[in-house]
Formats: sequence, structure tokens, C-alpha cells
Amino acid sequence: MILEVIATSVLDAKLAQEHGAARIELISGIAEGGVTPSYGLIEQVVKAVDIPVNIMLRPHANSFLYDADDLAVMLRDVRVIRESGAAGIVMGMLDRDNRIDTAALEILLNETGALAVTFHRAFDELEDQVAALRLLSGYPSIRKILTSGGKPNVLDAIPEIAELVRLSEGHPVEIVAGSGLNVETLDDFIKTTKVKEVHLGTGVRVNGRSLEPLDPIKLQAAAAIVNQY
Repeated sequence: MILEVIATSVLDAKLAQEHGAARIELISGIAEGGVTPSYGLIEQVVKAVDIPVNIMLRPHANSFLYDADDLAVMLRDVRVIRESGAAGIVMGMLDRDNRIDTAALEILLNETGALAVTFHRAFDELEDQVAALRLLSGYPSIRKILTSGGKPNVLDAIPEIAELVRLSEGHPVEIVAGSGLNVETLDDFIKTTKVKEVHLGTGVRVNGRSLEPLDPIKLQAAAAIVNQY
């Protein structure tokens, strides 16, 4: 089992590592769902911790639809992330018909090199997630799909997550479940869905608020639950 924790600062990253996280997703703009952090923040977080750091690649929070100018920004960001020593990139893109924009995806994958790629919660905007899972499984660089099962709160999508986990067996892509998980719900969720990776943000923050710092007690409790599996 893997516990991934959202970090928005160097302090977050240090707390996450110290209190049991196995991986960090580094973002800025947590209240907006996450955008690409600054180059300085990326460099300092990667230097500050030993656990893998995955970087959000999202130039704006307006949508998951990217034009040529957005892609130019994203390509530059990919090169910086690749040179920073980060472990991976978290990205996702849709076309005007709300399907995966494979053209944009492939342009970016050509630049990711050895970075592990997670397709993020743009996945939750898709009508046919099963078909999308099959499509994404065809790209060797894409190792994970971060999803809430198509619902705003993953706790409302337990059957969907369980089915995605089942369908991912035998494929190179792992399901990472997130959005709405907290210490109180984590154990039952893992048991029911059989998911092997979980992603926590506000659920391990002080007062359960996105703009508060990470809570060491909640982090330790979440890590203890995950480490049982």
C-alpha cells in the first residue's frame, strides 16, 4: 500500500515524509484543484525529501482543455521538472468533446523521458472510464490514474473504484484513489475497494481545510492504517 500526500510547500513535504507518506504530489493552488508549482518550489522540495515527488503539470485551473500556447508552457515545465530530479509528473488533458486529448498527451509524453506519469482527475470528467483505462494502459510511461471514480467525493464512488481496481489488474497502470478520504474513512475504503494506493489532501490537514498545514497526528494515523496492508 502506498500513501500519497499533497504538498504545497517545503514544510508540507518535510512533514509528509517525517510522518509516514510514501510519496508526495507537489502542487500550487490547492483550493483550485492544483496547478504547476514554481520552479523554485519544485527544486527545493526535491532537495528536501528522499521520498518520490510527483509534480502537477497544469498551467491553469480553468479547464483541462489546452491550446497551443498552453502546450508550449507545459513543454517548458516538463523539461524543468525532468531536470529537477522529481520522480514523476501528474497531468491530464481533454478535448472539446470531453475525451482524452491523445494528440496533446503524446506531445507531452515525448518530453517526459524516464519520468513516471500519472493521469490525474481529468479522468473523472470522462463518460467512459473503462475505455479510458484501456487507452491509457497502452502508454508505457503512464503508470497511474488518480481518480475519484467520476464523483466529486470518492466515498460516493466506492463501486466504481472497486471496478477500476479490478479492471486494472494485469495492466501496467495502477489506480490511485483520492478526493474526500480522511483518517476515519480510510480503512473501510481500502478494505472495500482493494485499492493499493491512496491520495490524501485536506483529509490530513489541520481542521480538514485545504489552506491549513498538514497535521502530523492525522498523517501518522493515515500511515498506520495504510501500513497494515
